[in-house]
Amino acid sequence: MLRQVLHAGLRTSFHALGRFVASHPVFFASGPVLLAILLGSSFSRYRVEEGVEGLLVPKHSLAKIEGNLVESLFPINRSKHALYSDLQTPGRYGRVIITTKKGSVLDPLHMDAILELHRRISQMQVTVPASGLNSFNYTFSYLCLRDDKNFCIIDDIIRAMEEIQSARSSNSTLPVLRYPITELADGRQAYIGHQLGGVTNGGAVQGLGLRGEGVRSAKALQLTYYLQSHGGLMDRVASQWEKAFCEELKQFTDLHPKLTVYPSTSSSLRTDFQFSSVLARHPLLASLGVCGVLAVLCCSMRDCVRSKPWLGLLALLSITLSGLTAAGILNLTGATYNSTYLGIPFVMLGHGLFGSFEMLSSWRRTREDQHVKERVASVFEDVMLRFSGSTLIHLLTLGLAASPLTNMDAVRLFCRTATLAVAVSYIYTLSFYSSCLVFTGYLETGYRHGCFCRRVPKQDRLDSKPAWYRYLMYTRYQDETQNPLDGHPQDSHLLLGCMRRCYGDWITNTYVKPFVVLLYLVYISFGLMGFLQVSQGSDPSALVATDTATVLYTRAQQRYFSSYSPVIGFYIYESAPYWNSSVQHDLLEYAKGFQRISWLEAYLSYLSDRNETTSQPRENFTHTLRHYFLKEPEFAHFADDIIFAERGQGEEPDVAASRIFLVAKTTENKREEMSILLDTLRRLSLTSRVRFLIFNPSFVYLDRYSTAVSSPLRHSLLAVIFLLALSSLALVEPLVVIWLGLTILSVQFGVLGFMTLWGVEMDCMSILCLISAMGYSVDCSAPLLCCFASGRGESRTRWVRVALERHGIPSLQTLICYSASLIPLGSVRSNLTSTLFRCLMITACCSALHTLAFLPTLLTFLPPSKNKPGHHSDSEGHHRQEVECVEMNDSTRVVDQITTV
Repeated sequence: MLRQVLHAGLRTSFHALGRFVASHPVFFASGPVLLAILLGSSFSRYRVEEGVEGLLVPKHSLAKIEGNLVESLFPINRSKHALYSDLQTPGRYGRVIITTKKGSVLDPLHMDAILELHRRISQMQVTVPASGLNSFNYTFSYLCLRDDKNFCIIDDIIRAMEEIQSARSSNSTLPVLRYPITELADGRQAYIGHQLGGVTNGGAVQGLGLRGEGVRSAKALQLTYYLQSHGGLMDRVASQWEKAFCEELKQFTDLHPKLTVYPSTSSSLRTDFQFSSVLARHPLLASLGVCGVLAVLCCSMRDCVRSKPWLGLLALLSITLSGLTAAGILNLTGATYNSTYLGIPFVMLGHGLFGSFEMLSSWRRTREDQHVKERVASVFEDVMLRFSGSTLIHLLTLGLAASPLTNMDAVRLFCRTATLAVAVSYIYTLSFYSSCLVFTGYLETGYRHGCFCRRVPKQDRLDSKPAWYRYLMYTRYQDETQNPLDGHPQDSHLLLGCMRRCYGDWITNTYVKPFVVLLYLVYISFGLMGFLQVSQGSDPSALVATDTATVLYTRAQQRYFSSYSPVIGFYIYESAPYWNSSVQHDLLEYAKGFQRISWLEAYLSYLSDRNETTSQPRENFTHTLRHYFLKEPEFAHFADDIIFAERGQGEEPDVAASRIFLVAKTTENKREEMSILLDTLRRLSLTSRVRFLIFNPSFVYLDRYSTAVSSPLRHSLLAVIFLLALSSLALVEPLVVIWLGLTILSVQFGVLGFMTLWGVEMDCMSILCLISAMGYSVDCSAPLLCCFASGRGESRTRWVRVALERHGIPSLQTLICYSASLIPLGSVRSNLTSTLFRCLMITACCSALHTLAFLPTLLTFLPPSKNKPGHHSDSEGHHRQEVECVEMNDSTRVVDQITTV
């Protein structure tokens, strides 16, 4: 009884709201338009997000904490002798992979061309500002990071190639180039595993005492130029240098067609990520046009008076105005734009179109002899409770994902913006679209053409008109001459007629039900197959435009440089007894199996060569390390890897912290292996006597990435379940909540499984689509479930047909318009939009299957029962009564106005 009272109170409130809107249609139509125009003028404050890397990684992770500790101990400017590729994240850089179509990059001709390119890049000048008296020419020597001798730091492969070129020009013996660790002329060991790719070794070389084999040929070479970018001016100069760097590489490609270059800079990811928005501009306009045409067709009927083609366009206009208003609010509040926002118009479109089509369907079920205000109030009473509930689920799922509980900025910002957009769209549907419904209602009352607004003459006047005019002005007047046996005027709607006469009977046929159940089992099976193959998509290049510099560079790196993992820094961040033999054994055991450059291993070999024991007292161990080992030229660069801490006066300092560089041998599945390696070494650090951590900038993408991405989805699912349990107080039949919850879970399971089978990984974009899919599935299935559950007094099959007739049509209309609007998006050459298209299309198809096939079949033999005692009601709680007044004659007298209900 309490639920019935609450339900009736809410319906009465919406009835009053409908009357109020119908009484002031001009205000509610003009207000949203003026507000959208005013807020839309704020696009002068439009700003694009600059820090793209921060959007795509977990905001709070252990890897970020470890990175901060590493930066405080060993800042990048302290690595004076060597910068290991990708060891720490630099501010600005230019990077290029050079490949050869035939032969080796180490062939004399190609090597000379590459060294010439290096010299041109080193001498390249940029002018900042571009003109004026204060302009200045900057070269790489001014911007580069420098070593302790004030020379620019360059990759070790350049030094090795210069040594080979010098030996060739002087007819000397060529130095042996080994892979992945080679020895330079000054005796220093250098790791070149990330600077040479596609390497073919020529066998071991005796007598050098180095790990690795001699290089016979190499298919690719990678060069990196690190820049200083401290301060506003230096950052601006470095940005200009990166652009000039790319232009120089284009000229190099034209001069050397046998070589192919793949450039990448610090701004490539940001540029290519935002380029998806540029590519999607015209397809989005095409989506709007296609959706508008289909919306007009879906609202049209054979009956020209009852046809509402303009309402289809006005529904789209309402969504557009709400999007413009939401964008204006974001611009005024200083928010920034990123390419993930491309999904927000489709979230608004799916929800807004369904509400509009539900209102139109309810309007067609109202009595035509009522006043327009009563008809609008009846529509509000019928639709707005369900529409408000589905909007609340949208807001709750998106709003919770936008909370600080979400650990990824891309997901949080998208959901925050989508929450605002959905809220504004709901308000505009209640105001702007409802007022448009009022105006078209007055046109219908005056028997005016639904498209041309011209009054339609009666049949006797139409008979004298041409055939095309009679066809264009066809309608059925509701007057005393109408024969009630001629059928209902709404049968002239094509989709409604097909649903009423064909589909409803077919889907509930006894012989069709087993095939639908079998189809659902197949659906679950394929969903489970995909669910078991879900993989995380932590690679940022999967979210940028196709065939851009980032994608091409990533492919080349995966092809030629996937043999070894990124350089892993093994950091011992506390003072450890390195002189202890057991500690030495542990550290050597940890590094076993890696390619490594280790000061400790080199120092222990140094002691052995001097016939000294490696287990010494602390003072002797540290004294020899500082005053002998680090003074040798071939070991001097290890000074960057050790931090000494002073003790008392006259005492040898302690080794407070140190680092070792490790490189793992990898296969094609590089990212998964790195994730396993990260977890393994972290578990080892918890039990080790030596306190250490490992770090590489790529770890911020791997560290609990799947947890960070999927947690908003889990939170939203829990929120939906809680809201459904709470909303059972407002539903006359609580079993609707159970059915709705099962439908949401089934749709989510299917979308997750099928998108995996379609090649979509679990990244931030796919998670955003899964979150929005919950609200879309509620939009489609909730009205049908409510209509079926509240019906009494007839068979299950009869109520399934009634529910399909009343609420299946809006779902079908929304599906047609929504799916067609997605098709232009699929033509955009972008990985981000490809993920968006696939996930949203799967969401629409899964929701349509549940609404139009699975639920109508399952409800015919599963609870709720139709045999319970209670009042006879339809999905709105009462029958809409249609009063027919007929005049009956008998042989003796005339019976006037016998009313039948």
